[in-house]
Amino acid sequence: MSRTRTLDTPGNSTGTAPEFLVRPEMLDLVSPPGDRGGMIIGAGPNGEPLTASILRPEPTRMVTVGGLYLARQIALRAMAAGAWVHIVTGRPGAWRVLERAAGLTPDGKPVPVVNLRKLAPYDVPRVTEESPLLLIHDGGAVPQEMFPPRVPWQTTMYVLPYLHPQAGSGAATNTADLILLQRLPLQQAQLAARFWYFGQPQVQHLTQLKDDGVIALGDNLWEPITLVTGAKEREILGPIRRGD
Repeated sequence: MSRTRTLDTPGNSTGTAPEFLVRPEMLDLVSPPGDRGGMIIGAGPNGEPLTASILRPEPTRMVTVGGLYLARQIALRAMAAGAWVHIVTGRPGAWRVLERAAGLTPDGKPVPVVNLRKLAPYDVPRVTEESPLLLIHDGGAVPQEMFPPRVPWQTTMYVLPYLHPQAGSGAATNTADLILLQRLPLQQAQLAARFWYFGQPQVQHLTQLKDDGVIALGDNLWEPITLVTGAKEREILGPIRRGD
């Protein structure tokens, strides 16, 4: 059995989310690794599970660049770990699948684990180690930072459909603790190299990723990842894909 590796980078907290009480159906979505660690992101080159401390005891920013499948999978796994998931978006229909996955209360109402909101500021709920928050900002390629993570156990994830030249000047990309990149066309891959300071071999690698390929970037981190999905995740999200 392959040993789990973590994507946590030097200088970053390696605190992991505690164990939460969630519906058994949600726990069935993700097969946990043999080692205690963070959230499973995918598999390494030798098939070993790769994890990252996405829910952790300090304010955290992360960015995904690519299709919605990747962002929704992370959200689904955060739910399985017991986190509240708030999504601010101009396309709520694209995220309804998470509401359906959360299930219904005994009186037939949606379980309030997932909260869909319009792209407008609001008071973020109080978070604790027992109730961490993944706040997903799905606001286009140049997001305004309306919800900067200010407290431990709050992670704000910015979902970028593609790289825009203006995105490099924003706090979301400049201060992200973890960046997950899917396949990019050459011009955008070159833009990513300017944003995050990597070389031509990495640019070429980015343009040649398969639909299930992701590059994780962080402080001194360049990690190729293969996305993996379980049967129940496939029922909810469909097959792994690069697009939406």
